[in-house]
Amino acid sequence: MDGIFPIKPHSPWHEGELTLQRSAGVLDRMAAVGPRNIRHHLIQQHREFYPLLPFIVMGAVDLNDEAWATLLAGRPGFIGSPDDKTLRIDGRVDPSDPAAPGTEDGDAVGLLGMQLETRRRNRANGTIRRSNADRFDIAIEDSFGNCPRYITIRQHSFAREPDAPFESRREDADHLDPRARRMIESADTLFIASYLDRDDGRRQVDISHRGGRAGFVDIDADGILLIPDFNGNGFFNTLGNILKNPKCGLLFVDFETGDMLQMTGEGSVILDGPEIEAFQNAERLLRFCPLRIVYRANAFPLRFASDATGR
Repeated sequence: MDGIFPIKPHSPWHEGELTLQRSAGVLDRMAAVGPRNIRHHLIQQHREFYPLLPFIVMGAVDLNDEAWATLLAGRPGFIGSPDDKTLRIDGRVDPSDPAAPGTEDGDAVGLLGMQLETRRRNRANGTIRRSNADRFDIAIEDSFGNCPRYITIRQHSFAREPDAPFESRREDADHLDPRARRMIESADTLFIASYLDRDDGRRQVDISHRGGRAGFVDIDADGILLIPDFNGNGFFNTLGNILKNPKCGLLFVDFETGDMLQMTGEGSVILDGPEIEAFQNAERLLRFCPLRIVYRANAFPLRFASDATGR
């Protein structure tokens, strides 16, 4: 064995993620966890998981390099996996969706599969391969599981067929009106899209979930959102991206009405200071300044009844 040394696994982390891992004191642990848990394919368990879902969360980047988070819905089985490098989605992004321009052939996207009844979730990212408007493949680049914390258990039903077109009016704004504020202040869930253009030229898009008690997001007088970051898996994919590239997008959903509030803007990470102390159990904060806001009533065809005992 003289002269033979073990090959260190390639680190999946970029500098933004490493900075936050170092700040949180988990750098060494993540050096071992990352190569073991972030795969460049879908394991069988995840290939069997996605076809169970009635919706998937997607992060996309539009033609102006703005990040958006959105939801795609379908009857279970609308997502498939023909092989361990591919997810196939039978569905279309509605033209009224601000994320739609970032879902064309060759676009990088982030994916989050969540089963709210069981709190199971899986994250992935990859590149769209599109042959028509109603179906597309995603060539998987990274895939990994996430812990079930901070997810409210909900039972789903369909209010209408998921492939029916969105018929309500899209409303655009550059500030939060009272309706948007009420929606944010009552939310226990949000989704956040972020991305980074890597040194190798690859765009890596991430979409993730944040949850807490209803009202866990604070809005200041200027319309800036403060989002607490609680103890998590230590990956720091989202905040690591934002540390290097502030462009990100938020999505709030009214699970009882199907209303969707999407916004894109700029985020910054607060690692210490009195602002954090105002949020119980928060370890850091995401500060988000919305620049473009889109409200689409009844855009999501599913309805969810929450289980108050199921956090």
